[in-house]
Amino acid sequence: MNKVNSTYLLSRVAIVFLFMSSFLITKAQSVVIPIESKQNAMVLQVTSEKRLAMVYMGNKLSDKNEYSSIAKAFRLKDNGSGYNSAYTGSGTRNLLEPAISVTHTDGNKSLDLKYINHTITKLNDDVSLVSINLKDSVYDFEVTLNYQTYFNENVTEQWSVIKHHEKHEVVLNKYASANLYLQADSYWLRHYHGEWAKEMRPEEEQLTHGIKTLDSKLGTRADLFEPPVFMVSLNRPSTEDEGEVLYGNLEWSGNYRIDLEVDPSNDLRLIAGINNYAADYVLKPGVEVTTPKFVYTLSDKGKGEASRNLQSWARKYKIVDGNGPRLTLLNNWESTYFNFDENKLAGILKDTKELGVDLFLLDDGWFGNKYPRNDDRAGLGDWEVNKTKLPDDIAFLTKTANEDGVKFGIWVEPEMVNPKSELYEKHPDWVVKQPQRPEYYMRNQLVLDLTNPKVQDFVFNVVDNLFKKNPDLAYIKWDCNSVIYNAYSAYEGHQSNFYTDYVFGLYRVLDRLRAKYPKVPMMLCSGGGGRVDYGALKYFTEYWPSDNTEPVERIFIQWEYSYFYPALASSNHVTNWGKQPIKFRTDVAMMGKLGFDIVVSKLSADELAFCQEAVKTYKQFSEAIWHGDQYRLQNPRENDVASIMYVDTTKSTAIMFNYLVNTRYGAGTNSPIRLKGLEPDKRYSISEVNLFPGTKSTIQDATYTGDFLMTVGINPDVHEGRTSVLIGVKEQK
Repeated sequence: MNKVNSTYLLSRVAIVFLFMSSFLITKAQSVVIPIESKQNAMVLQVTSEKRLAMVYMGNKLSDKNEYSSIAKAFRLKDNGSGYNSAYTGSGTRNLLEPAISVTHTDGNKSLDLKYINHTITKLNDDVSLVSINLKDSVYDFEVTLNYQTYFNENVTEQWSVIKHHEKHEVVLNKYASANLYLQADSYWLRHYHGEWAKEMRPEEEQLTHGIKTLDSKLGTRADLFEPPVFMVSLNRPSTEDEGEVLYGNLEWSGNYRIDLEVDPSNDLRLIAGINNYAADYVLKPGVEVTTPKFVYTLSDKGKGEASRNLQSWARKYKIVDGNGPRLTLLNNWESTYFNFDENKLAGILKDTKELGVDLFLLDDGWFGNKYPRNDDRAGLGDWEVNKTKLPDDIAFLTKTANEDGVKFGIWVEPEMVNPKSELYEKHPDWVVKQPQRPEYYMRNQLVLDLTNPKVQDFVFNVVDNLFKKNPDLAYIKWDCNSVIYNAYSAYEGHQSNFYTDYVFGLYRVLDRLRAKYPKVPMMLCSGGGGRVDYGALKYFTEYWPSDNTEPVERIFIQWEYSYFYPALASSNHVTNWGKQPIKFRTDVAMMGKLGFDIVVSKLSADELAFCQEAVKTYKQFSEAIWHGDQYRLQNPRENDVASIMYVDTTKSTAIMFNYLVNTRYGAGTNSPIRLKGLEPDKRYSISEVNLFPGTKSTIQDATYTGDFLMTVGINPDVHEGRTSVLIGVKEQK
C-alpha cells in the first residue's frame, strides 16, 4: 500500500472514530429504537412493512434487549391500521387523526411514510439525539423525526423536519411536531383556559373516545384563551406525589393545535404542533420546514416530580441565563402611567435606591413626538424619545441611575403600531390588515407584518438602537398587546403561509438580538400571560404571568404556572391592587422573581422599613427560590391555606410560603403542614421571617430533624390575623 493510500485510509478511520457516537442503521426488519432517560423509555419499532410504530412509553427496563418483546407482550398487531404510528400520515389506510397531511404536486393527497434509517448522536453526557428518516413509498417526500432526550432531567423534545424533491410546490395541510401513543385503562386531562387578568384557570376531565382538541387561532398572543400546556394522568388523576402523569408544552408562540384521541383500542394518541387552521403551508422543492419542538416529561411519582423535571431542564437548557441571578426592580407604571417627566422619574430613581432593589424600569409612554405617546391611542411604532417628557433623552436616566447606584431598564412593544403614528403613515404595507375590510383594533393598535424582512429589520433596530445609544441599558420589557385580526400580508406570496411565517419572522428577530446581546435580562410580557411558552422563553430571562396583580388572584395564577415554569422566570410585582396589607402583597410576590410597582414616597415609615427588609430577606433565600427544588405543600383550590416551599440544591436552606386564601370564619391552619425535599438526618432550625415592624411571631424558633419536619411538619399559624407567613429553614451543623 503506498503512502497516499495509507494516509487516506488513516484519515477515514479517524473520521469514523470521531463519529463513534453517531450510528447509522438501515435494516428495517426487527429494528427496535429505545429512547431512554434516567427513569423512562420510549420504544419505537419498525414493522415488517417498514412502518415506524410506537410500542411503549413508561419506566425504562434494566435489560435493553427486552424492549424487543414489548410489542408481543401488549399484543400489538402489525395489521396496517396505524393506530400506534409514530408519525401518522393520511390518505392511505389510516382511519384516525393524522400528524401529517399533504397535497402533492400532482394533486394526490396520500402519504405512506416508510422507515429508511436512523442515527443516534450523543451531544454530551446528558443530551442525546435520535433522528429517524422516513420517506414516502411513491413520492420523493421525506420526514425526519427528532427525539432529543435530556437524560438526568427525564425530559424529551420532539420535532419533525419536512422536505421534498417533487417537481413543483407541495402543500402541507397538517404538519405536527410530535405523535405520541400511550396505553392505560383511563386518561385524565388537566388543561387551562383564561382571558386577560384571568390566566391559567384549570379544568380536569376524563378523556373519552373521540378527539379533544386544545388550540389557538390568535396569531400573536396565542396563550390568551388557552395556553399550550397540559398534563395527562394515566389510570387515575395524579396527586402532587402519586400517580403517573405526562406534562406537555409546545414551544411555539403562534397558533397551535394539540389533539388527544382515545382510539378504538382504548389507547391515547397525542398529536401536537402548529395549528393547520387557515395555514396550509406551501413548500418549495428542496426547502426544509422545521416544526416547533414539543417538550414533555413523564413521572410515576405525581405532579411534583414532573414539575421539578421540567423546571430543572428549563433552567439548564432553555431560559436565558437560567442558572444565573435575577434583578429585583421598581416599575413606574402604576405610579405614573403615561404621565411623567424627567423630574418625576429622577425622583422614582432615588426611590429605587432607597427601596434597595437593583433596577428601575421605565414603562410605556417615553416615545413619540408628532404623535406623543400620552395614552394608548397614538405613537406606537415611533420609537424616538419624546422631547417634551425627556428633553435630555434616555441618557439622562441611565446617567442618573448610575449615580444612584441602580440599573436602568425600558419598555418596548416593537411588533405593534398605532394607526395614529408616523410609521403607519409611511409604511401602511407593513401592517397586517385586509385591504378590502375595515381595520379592527385591540388596544387601539395593529400588528406589524413580521413575514417581511424589512419589518424584521425595523423591529430588530428598535431594540438595537436603544442599546447603541445607551450602552448602560440593563433590561428590556418586551410587550405584545394585540392578537391578529383580518390576517393578510402584503409581502407574503402564499397567504396560507402567513400565520406560520409570522412566528418564524419573530424568532429571526429574537435570534439576531440574542446573538448580539446574549445575557441582557428581558421580560416576556404580552398583556399578561398571552405569550408564555418555551419557544419564546428561550430568548427571555422571565415572563409576566398576568396583568392581574391582586395578590389572592396571583396566588392561584402563579400556582398553576408553577407546574410548568421555574420560579425565577415568574415576574411577580407588589402593586396596589387588592385590599391586603403590603406584607401580604410582598410575600406573594416573593414566591417568584420579586419586583415592585408602587409609589414608594406614599409608604408609611413602617411600610418602607418592611419593604427594605423584605428585599434583604428575599436575597437571603433567593438561591433556593431561583435555582432550588420547588415543592407544593397545600393546594389553594383544596385548602384554606396555600403552602409552597423551595429547597436549595444542597438541601441546607429552604423557605416556606403560606397564604390564607379563604376568609370564612375560622379559616386557617388547624394542623401541621408537612415539609418536603429536606434530608431526613439533617437538623434544621425554623423561624418566621419577613415580619412586619412591631409584630411578634407566634412561631417559636426551634430545631428539628428533616425527618420530623417531613413526617410531622409544622403549623405556620395562618389565620385572619396572620394572613401570610414565611418560614425560613436552615441546616444546623
